[in-house]
Amino acid sequence: MIPAAARMLPSGVARVYRLIVLVTVLKPLSNLFLAWGMQRMPNMVSEHPLYLIQALFEPLVVIGVLMQIGWLLLRMSLLSVADLSYVLPVTAAGYVLSTFLGRTVLHEQVSVSRWVGAILISAGAALVVSTPRITSEPPRTAQ
Repeated sequence: MIPAAARMLPSGVARVYRLIVLVTVLKPLSNLFLAWGMQRMPNMVSEHPLYLIQALFEPLVVIGVLMQIGWLLLRMSLLSVADLSYVLPVTAAGYVLSTFLGRTVLHEQVSVSRWVGAILISAGAALVVSTPRITSEPPRTAQ
């Protein structure tokens, strides 16, 4: 366990921001690969579980699933050094990236209201970034 004093060092803060960037970027990218792979599957995937199993062998879906696993591990690391109430809103900034990727890569039609919603979520994330990442001293363990 990292002592509280070590968490406040600049290297600790830099680590938190690196994790935030990785978690925020990896989630939209993994979703992009999942969506891309699922678009290559027949429309009947939602109608029968066997099609879902078949989808697990689609290369783009495999990449997306592996990226989701990496995202989960990075998010666990981030939650070990920052409050949940900080992590969730801050990483929600990825919604703008998801919207952008959907529009540019998948050629989805994105309405103005969707753009405004994604931007408002990111504005809220920017407000959260201005707060301390840890609001209370972590509990001490008996030695």
